[in-house]
Amino acid sequence: MVHGLERMVVRHTLRLPVPARAAAAATGDGAADRAGAAERAGTTDAAGTVAARQFDAALLSVGFTLSTALLAELSARPPETVVALAARALDTVREMVGDHVRHNAYFVDFPANVPATHDFWAACVAEALSDPRTHATTAAQLRAGEVDLLTLPAYGTYRHTYEEMLAAHDELIAGAGDRLTVLHLGGTADEEAAALYITLAGSTTPLGAERLQDLAVLAEHCADAPQPAAIPVRENRAVVNRARLAVGADLLLDTVTDVLRLACALSDGDVSLREPTRLRGMSRPVRRALLAGLDAVVAASPAKLADVRAHREAWKRLGERLHPHEYPHRPHAADVFAVARGEKDAPSLDSLVEEHLGRGDVTGAAELLTAAPGRLFRALDRLLRTADGPGERESVLAAAARVAPQVAGRVLLSLREHLLNRTGEGERRRVFVSGSGGAWVAADTRPPLPESVRERLTALLDDETRRRLPAPGHLLVDPAVLDVALPLGGRATAAGLGVLPRGSVSPVEGDLLRFFTYWKEARHTTDHDLSALVLDASLATVGWLSYTALTAVEGTHSGDVTEAPDGASEFIDLRLGAVRGTFVVPQVNVFSGEGFDEVEESFFGYMLRDAEQAGRPFEPRTVRMKSDLRGPGRVALPLAFQRDADGRWHARWLHLYLRGRPSSNRVEENRVSVAVLLGALLARTPLTVRHLVGLMAESATTSSLRDGAADPWEAGRAPEGPVTYIGLERPAGLPPGTRVLTPENLRDLVPA
Repeated sequence: MVHGLERMVVRHTLRLPVPARAAAAATGDGAADRAGAAERAGTTDAAGTVAARQFDAALLSVGFTLSTALLAELSARPPETVVALAARALDTVREMVGDHVRHNAYFVDFPANVPATHDFWAACVAEALSDPRTHATTAAQLRAGEVDLLTLPAYGTYRHTYEEMLAAHDELIAGAGDRLTVLHLGGTADEEAAALYITLAGSTTPLGAERLQDLAVLAEHCADAPQPAAIPVRENRAVVNRARLAVGADLLLDTVTDVLRLACALSDGDVSLREPTRLRGMSRPVRRALLAGLDAVVAASPAKLADVRAHREAWKRLGERLHPHEYPHRPHAADVFAVARGEKDAPSLDSLVEEHLGRGDVTGAAELLTAAPGRLFRALDRLLRTADGPGERESVLAAAARVAPQVAGRVLLSLREHLLNRTGEGERRRVFVSGSGGAWVAADTRPPLPESVRERLTALLDDETRRRLPAPGHLLVDPAVLDVALPLGGRATAAGLGVLPRGSVSPVEGDLLRFFTYWKEARHTTDHDLSALVLDASLATVGWLSYTALTAVEGTHSGDVTEAPDGASEFIDLRLGAVRGTFVVPQVNVFSGEGFDEVEESFFGYMLRDAEQAGRPFEPRTVRMKSDLRGPGRVALPLAFQRDADGRWHARWLHLYLRGRPSSNRVEENRVSVAVLLGALLARTPLTVRHLVGLMAESATTSSLRDGAADPWEAGRAPEGPVTYIGLERPAGLPPGTRVLTPENLRDLVPA
């Protein structure tokens, strides 16, 4: 368990948990006493120093390094301790960059000697004709005028071993631009796990699927440890309640839906309630606890029965598991299931609001919604654009102002982002993104909001956000983080290394851009295809690289692999200077077999390197980003690359999945839908870190950008006390007590 916690802490925080030093006085052993005295005196053990430096060298091979403090701490430890820590940490960071698997390329010399597509296909046909076992079948296909590539022995499966591929490549030449990610010194595994638990459980924004799974593990481990002051996100509360139920602690329930989410958590289902959960049978103690919680919630506030109708079918299924008729002393719990069955009336708030709106009573609808401030703020656009004249709009704004302090910070900021994109300028299109990353585009037929109303509501949101932000003291910001989008939703960021939230923009520097994807099938033969679509400034197709276009002006494709029982990789090399278009959109298509949610493993990433670096197709030191592919669609769009007017390239983060076809998805066939979706996304303005930094700077003691010579550390003007640092990476030399916000914990920037 401890080792699993170590791995989790490293993935989430880039901090390496280190065991506590043994207390010499408690050992009674002379050698141990002397070792403890040496450690307390700050002396270093020579063997420990050697082991620590060997650990650091091994980390460098995958693009990581030990911080100065961590290297010094490990140097003072026994070598066997360092070696054990190193083995586990190396496994973890290798998996973080995708180096835990063998990345073979179909063409052994890739990116050199990749043939033209039709020449390659002709060679595969010629080989099949020369083989007596496939001659007749191939000849018949040729006579019919159509050859199935998958029937050709030379197509789709590796023709060489991984070792033979390695032998065909020179060593990677180290480059100044290679990624170097710092591992920092942590406390003990239990201390770090407890801190991570508090952070995840108390998150003000929903967590993605991987982080929610990690929270479940941490909640169980920390069930008897200190708990967060508040758990504002309902999905997080359900996961924590499952752990509390297991140890007999009081459940955190204030709505009936909290009980339904807990039941889904107990069945390892979807606590967000977006997808139906097959509820399992429950033991009598669990049934008693859930019914008692449900009874207490309704007894305290019978109006909360109105929430049942939103998930009536799920409540019916839960009633079959809980047997409420066996507990006549829980009448309020029984009312919940009576409402679900339609035997008891409990009008929902939404239905009452619709009645008011049907009568044209916008003021009355707004007053009703003040009982649910979050819903009021989500409905403000509709209320304001349907209000009859300035008087009714004024009453809606007044209602919003009264309840604004009760609205979650992420709801305030989501509405602020919405208003950024409600200007009514140009051709208006709406982009809808589901919680699982599905996306579609529709024309925006809503009438625009009056500009005066938009400005007043914007000011209200900014004032309320400003009030909640903590005083940052000395504020130090890395300019590279300013265009990172605020993570306001759980699926806005995929799990992985170097991944930024959807809508973020980050610079891309290097001569060669290399995409990679890896998948390993679970039960069925599976073919995932890596492709890259090149578009011009108007989003018209310039060309593409895929298994149907192995070579182009822009670069080369590593070749099509059509099955992955032991895992398979595909690569695309792009020479950025040779790209003819403005946009490059990498995508992974499910051609056949298991989807992204079904395979044993699937991920995507990109590398940057200089032209002279050479090396293997996959070099972990050059990996800039690696993210898991886990979505419901058949076409994955992790990000897009855009060249600006000055010729500089930037990544635009998408984290989207298109539905695609059940099989045979190809870049040629989805290029129109990709262009339409990209165009709509480019027209949107995300709310970024820049917005909150601007508000924080107003109350900061001092604020500065960490930018070259302006960097206080480099210019000798570092503040003496703690600072609030916001950046893409944690720099060395920060004063003790500094609050550090990087992509790993950027969600903490969103106020509660």
